[in-house]
Amino acid sequence: MSNSWQSPAPEPLPPPGAPWGQPHPGAPENQWHEPHPGHPENQWHEAHPGHQPYELHPKAHQPQLTQPHQPYPAQPGHPGEWAQPAGRPYPAETAYPAHLAHPGEQPYPAQHDQRLHLTHEGQPARQDQQPHPAQPAYLAEPARPAEPAHPAHPGEQTHLAHPGRHTQKAEQAYLGHDTRQGQQPHPAPQSQQGPPAYLAHEGQLARQGQQPYPAEPVHPAHQGEHTHPETHPAQPAHEGQPARQGPESHPPQGQPARRAQPQAEVAEPREPQAAPGGAEHGTGKAGGGRRAERGGAPEPGAGRRGTRTVPRARRAAHRRAGLVKVVAFCAATAAGSMLLLRGNEALDRLGSPTVPDSATAAPAAAVDPHDPGRVLQVVAHPDDDLYFMNPDLRYSISAGHPVTSVYLTAGEADGINATVGKAATTRPNKPAYAEARQNGIRAAYALMATGDRSSPWQRTLVPTKGGGHAEVDVLTAKPQVNLVWLQLREAGTVYDDAPDSLHGLWDGRVPRLESMLASGTPVKQRFSYTKDQVVQTLVGILEQYRPTTVRSQDPTPGRFPDTKRYNDHQDHFYGARFVQLATAAYAKDVKDRPHFAVQNYVGYVNGSLPSTLDPAEAKEKLDILGAYAWLDQQNHCKSDAGCGDLKVSDQPGGNHWSESINYARGTGTTWLTSDKDLGLWAFKVLDGQVALWHRPGLVGRWKGPDLLPGTGMDPGVSTVPLPDGRTAVFGTRTSIGAKPADYRREVVYVVQKYPGTEEFTQWQSLGTPETADETWTSDISAPAVSVDGAGQLAAYVRDGAGTLRGRVQHADGTWGPWDKHGGSDLHGSPVTATDGAGRRMVFATTSKSVVGWTQPKPGAPLGRVTATGLPDTTLPLTAQGREGGVRLWFRRPGSGNVRTALVTAEGGLKVSQMTDLGGLQGFGAVTASGHVLAGRTAGGQLGSEAGPGRPWERSPLMFVGAPSSTPTGRSMVSLAVVGLDARLYVTSSTDAPDAYLAPWQPVGPRNTAP
Repeated sequence: MSNSWQSPAPEPLPPPGAPWGQPHPGAPENQWHEPHPGHPENQWHEAHPGHQPYELHPKAHQPQLTQPHQPYPAQPGHPGEWAQPAGRPYPAETAYPAHLAHPGEQPYPAQHDQRLHLTHEGQPARQDQQPHPAQPAYLAEPARPAEPAHPAHPGEQTHLAHPGRHTQKAEQAYLGHDTRQGQQPHPAPQSQQGPPAYLAHEGQLARQGQQPYPAEPVHPAHQGEHTHPETHPAQPAHEGQPARQGPESHPPQGQPARRAQPQAEVAEPREPQAAPGGAEHGTGKAGGGRRAERGGAPEPGAGRRGTRTVPRARRAAHRRAGLVKVVAFCAATAAGSMLLLRGNEALDRLGSPTVPDSATAAPAAAVDPHDPGRVLQVVAHPDDDLYFMNPDLRYSISAGHPVTSVYLTAGEADGINATVGKAATTRPNKPAYAEARQNGIRAAYALMATGDRSSPWQRTLVPTKGGGHAEVDVLTAKPQVNLVWLQLREAGTVYDDAPDSLHGLWDGRVPRLESMLASGTPVKQRFSYTKDQVVQTLVGILEQYRPTTVRSQDPTPGRFPDTKRYNDHQDHFYGARFVQLATAAYAKDVKDRPHFAVQNYVGYVNGSLPSTLDPAEAKEKLDILGAYAWLDQQNHCKSDAGCGDLKVSDQPGGNHWSESINYARGTGTTWLTSDKDLGLWAFKVLDGQVALWHRPGLVGRWKGPDLLPGTGMDPGVSTVPLPDGRTAVFGTRTSIGAKPADYRREVVYVVQKYPGTEEFTQWQSLGTPETADETWTSDISAPAVSVDGAGQLAAYVRDGAGTLRGRVQHADGTWGPWDKHGGSDLHGSPVTATDGAGRRMVFATTSKSVVGWTQPKPGAPLGRVTATGLPDTTLPLTAQGREGGVRLWFRRPGSGNVRTALVTAEGGLKVSQMTDLGGLQGFGAVTASGHVLAGRTAGGQLGSEAGPGRPWERSPLMFVGAPSSTPTGRSMVSLAVVGLDARLYVTSSTDAPDAYLAPWQPVGPRNTAP
């Protein structure tokens, strides 16, 4: 290890207990099979080679160009502008307290076939109003006013419980977005002269005239609602007298009253209608009485319509009172029985009755409804997003999320837009080829968003914060879809030296990188950027679009062990490093912003790994690439440059890239953990720091997110419980210095100061097994951590050479060196768990199978690497100690089905009980705890199985990274994801014959600003 890379010795950690201290399609299910063969490096996708010049045809009609305007500023609405409805935590008596919401949180919709569990018996859940805590049937409240307290904003559309987003008038013109799935976009105002605020240089973000990101106003029928913390006994009217309407019969001033919710399906009297003047009055009979509709309150003693005598009114009231008593008795009986059953269940689980604090507290404060989030992705070349970020990209667009794609370079290559057969006779024209690739991207995005590749775009010139100019394209039919073209020069080669490139600019070999403007672009003036100006340009884009999810390529791919050449394009990972610098500066310097999560994607290596997509998803991805590749060569875009990238039209799927998608980081499933008091702890990286959410005990209130001190954290952390009850959190951290050699990744960890506290130690470094970034590009995986039966803590990573390395903690709290454990061709991140005897096992995937290591006994070093005999699997693995051994979960290649196998260590590693569990296709990590399995499905939502043999179900949540789950109690499992809005969502399930997931609960307020 070089001295320059020798990490400082970590502070000794006190010892535990010390104070403070598939087969491919068509193959038989029961046969092992070979994966996709690896491809030699000279078959990997090269930058486009040079060819002969290309004659342009006479210029045809171009897509519409407009004067400079301000693109859509995807910003949250001003806090407090609209009152939000108070949400309902999941009822305490249902014995699912593990997911109790933050006060006032609105539960995310239950899975489609689970909604009946959320309603009164026999009544399906309504989707056009917010649920409220059930009120006894006998406590009838006045009905809502006929008109809402505050009229809806003109032009709003109703979407489930919420109307369309409110849009403010902006002084500058822009194309507005609509972020709700299924809603019509707001009409686009005409563009106006003048530079937009978001990319204005001079280092300042001008906000005058910007339209904030549309806030979700409250449905008029729910404005001013509140929940009652407790029910009150009925006050029956005296016999022969009308029921009194005292002050309690009227809603608080300025709030419409809400009617009672029955707890059992019983005959319910019709409720009185609020008088327009605000007073509540009515004397109709149960089941069909008339309603008072006068403008003012009736005079004392007046009956219905003011014509009935007092005695008759009293007889009617007497009948109503009798009916109320019957209803009350039935409701009380049903409620009492339910409480008894649920109470006994809770007592059995908890040992003592515990009432959630949300059930006795004051009415919960309202929070904003679910925000689908805003996605911004930055790639090096036009097509990197289609090859390496799809189908995630298509899922987000299809769901109606605001999506902005930023292209760092023009992708001009050698300027030859031709198939292989015609390349030798085609003259090069770099500006025209760059335009053709832009046209192909616009066609692909239009196809994903509207189904019509020819759907028009509005193309606009905007100044950047870095002092140059960019082209911003807004899809007219779906203005939440934006493309930003920075048009810098590309390297023109995958591996070879190219000083005029992002790589050369990063290393300081060139002081500035020139632009390469596409023909037809509204940007006419050439410019160049320094390294800092590229960063500031990206910061300005982040300020403008305010993303909650940032997608980027892998900043640290590996190298080939023999040649040490990169296994990804140099523009890809140096572009991703610029994104790292920009997100770090944005997080540090911009305070009025939402939290954001980062997702990194594997590049060229996908071609040598087993396919992750099922045939239907792979075909969808290939069809979109076909639109980009301009297969039919019809001039639908009316451009002389061409409507797509003919270089890839011979093989639009690339090197099997259309069959796969893999995350470079954030694939671990151990970021949610529980403690001895059944509290929950969640750890995810937001804003480059580890965010902590905590729920004390089984029914405590969630707190968070709170950011732990320390920046530069990479996506994905792992947790491990220590023998003394504390929790340790491990991850990797990137530090970027002034010199190229100062770029560095290292393994770091923090530990709770004592069990149950939210205070943690400072981050401690375990260093890195790499030598230097120039040698292996700091390509280490996320750490896998476990404690064996002897109480020995260890951390393992895959290094840049594709082997396993690990450090073990000694009894005095110090750490040993990075040991070499061998293996080869390892991919992704390793996983580790302990078996029933306390022996640690470690597993890692290769391009052909799974290999493993095990201790001969607790406390001993790991043994030799051993082949498991498992078939090829997709990335990543999940491991958990069960059934005396360690059970693995993984996915079948080319299918997405979830598989599992049990591995035991007696007499060496042995694999048994290989089983295909089915699923809803999909890709990525699967989390497993107790009876619950969950993972990403085709479509991008979370799918889950709540018990062996039960059907897989799909939730509406789309999320970042991997889900995580943990046992909480004897038979309960808690499950969590971080949504595309960078907000934590939790649910739980009890192991029972009819097990299901409880409604998802968001934790904390809507994600607007830290």
